[in-house]
Amino acid sequence: MLTDKLKQVIRQSYKAIGENLSNFNPRKQQTFLIAEIAKTLAGEYSKDRKIITIEAGTGTGKSLAYSLGAIPLALARDKKVCISTATVALQEQLVDKDLPFLKKHANLKFDFALVKGRQRYVCRQKLSQAVTTDSPQAGFTFAEKPKATDIRTLNAMHKALSDGSWHGDIDSWKNPVPHHIWSQIQSDKHSCLKTLADHNHCPFHKARETMEQAHVLVVNHSLLLADLELGGGRILSTPDETFYIVDEAHHLPKVTRDHSSASITLRGAIDWLSKLRETGDKMAKLIKSQRAISPALKLSDDCQDLLIEMQKVLTFVENNAKVYFADNHNDNTTFSKQGDEQVFRFDNGIIPKTLKNWAEDCDELSKKSLSHLNKLYSALIESVKDGETQMYLAEPVLSEAGFMLQRLENLQALWYMYAKTDSDKAAPMARWLQKQLPTKGNARQDYLICASPIEVGFTLEDKLWSQCEGAVLCSATLRALNSFDHFRFQAGLKNNDGSQYQQVTSPFDYQNNAQLVVANMSNEPSATQFTDELIEKLPKYIEQGNATLVLFSSYWQMEKVAQALRDRHTLDIAIQGEHSRQHIIENHKKRCDKNKESIIFGTQSFSEGLDLPGNYLNNLIITKLPFSVPTSPVEQAQAEYVSAKGGNPFMTLSVPETSKKLVQACGRLLRNEMDEGVITLMDKRIVTKRYGKQLLDSLPPFERVFER
Repeated sequence: MLTDKLKQVIRQSYKAIGENLSNFNPRKQQTFLIAEIAKTLAGEYSKDRKIITIEAGTGTGKSLAYSLGAIPLALARDKKVCISTATVALQEQLVDKDLPFLKKHANLKFDFALVKGRQRYVCRQKLSQAVTTDSPQAGFTFAEKPKATDIRTLNAMHKALSDGSWHGDIDSWKNPVPHHIWSQIQSDKHSCLKTLADHNHCPFHKARETMEQAHVLVVNHSLLLADLELGGGRILSTPDETFYIVDEAHHLPKVTRDHSSASITLRGAIDWLSKLRETGDKMAKLIKSQRAISPALKLSDDCQDLLIEMQKVLTFVENNAKVYFADNHNDNTTFSKQGDEQVFRFDNGIIPKTLKNWAEDCDELSKKSLSHLNKLYSALIESVKDGETQMYLAEPVLSEAGFMLQRLENLQALWYMYAKTDSDKAAPMARWLQKQLPTKGNARQDYLICASPIEVGFTLEDKLWSQCEGAVLCSATLRALNSFDHFRFQAGLKNNDGSQYQQVTSPFDYQNNAQLVVANMSNEPSATQFTDELIEKLPKYIEQGNATLVLFSSYWQMEKVAQALRDRHTLDIAIQGEHSRQHIIENHKKRCDKNKESIIFGTQSFSEGLDLPGNYLNNLIITKLPFSVPTSPVEQAQAEYVSAKGGNPFMTLSVPETSKKLVQACGRLLRNEMDEGVITLMDKRIVTKRYGKQLLDSLPPFERVFER
């Protein structure tokens, strides 16, 4: 329960913030959210299920609301607050602006830290060895000889790390670092261990020390999932001692699904597996102990058997390539193309019996190999700590073994998902093959073998909701078709277990500040004449404002329309893809500041996270309802599963997702209470299809105009 003292602390903090913010107006939506979050996390609604899901419209000030609703309670109960976001922009806003302001003006004594994954930090030892030409690791670390520019970058990094002008994270380095260079010097969980003297002062471990002292941790969804996969509390604070704030929560199910998937290239895996026995032998020689002999011999034997089984799988795929990747498949949900690569998905996740048998063998052998390699790795670490093996000799072998361990973990995860027998009561795994085209660097034909769960709600329930002290899930778009049901299912939440749900409307005056115009279109988007009609009618709608954003559903259509309007009307249009997003936005704002007309053409990625307040956007045009065709094997498998259960994938999956995307797109227009403008929707299906009314009803209450 919330004590009177704690309530008073929250009220005083909110009052103090108001006194230090210019033009601050207390919003009933914000104070309501603060109270609901605090009461939920304090256990007033349920002592066992302290979870609240909130859809908070633009302008409700949800960052301040969840901070004030959670931080005072966490401080009083000696808990941590973990704020997880999907975008770097929100992380930066929290760490650089919101939390410092709160700490300074809310009379709350707390520390906060931005927590990044280990791979965002350089390993001091690896960097030192990379700039030492006679290092025994050099040959392994750089399979390709570094360029002169790479050498200069490494030396500059080493100097900056040594003199303290750089703290060792890639995000604060002044210039982009080539991936092939960074991947060789980044910290990894296997070889960059704090227990080893040479790694005591690595940037990653220093950052973790700061994290341990912090009351509030700011992370991204991927890092949150990585911690939960390890059991929770391995990277971040333990779930039962943590209040989780999941901002931009509508991304969480997809991030969870991506994090739970696995893939390998068959020839590529066979290549590195053939070197694994050599790695084991190197470790055994350095350990100089009888205890290394057995795991080294077992690793060699099991690795050899694993290679034999993997070769069987490769031969099987090659022999069936003409069947799997033939262009004349009638069922395009089984065979498809992603860019230039061909994909074959196993219907209902069911793989041939022979492949399943090999998968079971590969799963067992990779699990054994992983166990043997871990034993050798631990023994070598102990040998270094005991002074039996010199660190400079062990370091390159530990690093090599670290790469192998990570690859083995992924290999075992993949074969586990192929060997697993799907339950009749749950969705099957999505399993597919992908034919990779030869590249300049690799002329060999290879095949990607992939697996992913379709539904991940059970994963989130098992690893997060049932384990945490409390959780707040929030976003401006969580409901679909005015209901939390779709998101609740995706995220593994329930409606009858004490969990709370709140929808808080925006304080904006939608009725008076914005018009939603439904254009009178002759053609549906599927018609061949639709693009020509866009070219004909768009100029009239572009003239409605001087700061225009036109959203398309496909690149080819956007480019064709843009080219025609440039040629026929000499319109100056900034097109997504021709310049960086940042360049387009900066140039757009400069033009608007000079009262010049500015037009941006963009696709789906411009309909979320784009913040153009005030005069930077007063004319939003949506050319087509944002339906997405299920092109990925996982989306296709999900649609197939819904159909198998007697459902309608279009109404169950596509329409709810389109509802959320349409709300997000319309949310680009009004960013502040004084903003005004027009939204034009050029898709007649919004009035001709039965789902159109549902989509319209899910939008904010704009003044509506239906052209005739």
